[in-house]
Amino acid sequence: MRTAKVKRTTKETDIDVSVDLDGKGTSQIDTGIGFLDHMLDLLARHSRIDMTVKAKGDLHIDSHHTTEDVGIALGQAVKQALGDMKGITRYADVHLPMDETLTRVVMDISGRPFLVFRTAFKRHKVGNFDTELVQEWFQAFAMNAGVTLHVETLYGSNDHHIAESCFKGLARALRAAITADERAKGEVPSTKGSLGN
Repeated sequence: MRTAKVKRTTKETDIDVSVDLDGKGTSQIDTGIGFLDHMLDLLARHSRIDMTVKAKGDLHIDSHHTTEDVGIALGQAVKQALGDMKGITRYADVHLPMDETLTRVVMDISGRPFLVFRTAFKRHKVGNFDTELVQEWFQAFAMNAGVTLHVETLYGSNDHHIAESCFKGLARALRAAITADERAKGEVPSTKGSLGN
């Protein structure tokens, strides 16, 4: 069973996350941030990862701490659920269209966290959500999941579509990369014989 639970409590946030990498894409999301809830719901749906995220944060200040800490906790949960990573596909790349927007997401479940994020927003907010927090969430997730992640929006004009294409692209890349490679059962997909050590 590739499942994990993570609890993260700080002076700024209190977060509970659970994941099942071999789920059906069901989700129970409540971060107190409507736009982030929407992004995480579609992340679960399109990755086929069952996901529960419950977060209480200092939203009276702003959404920064909650958004970042949810990324941290979810990344940690995915990494734990992957275990020794034997038999996974490891690499994936996706071009994800969202109406006028096209975003490319490329992933390596390498154990070596790195993020390249080449996505620009036209406005500072989508609704009440600061668009700069999209990159903050991806940074937190990549560093804690231990993945190399490249996200680049090739073109687009609607900021909601741009953000959504990034999260959906991540979802589809995750779905492919964590899938079992039937030709490599029991093998760690690395010439080193381990990932992230």
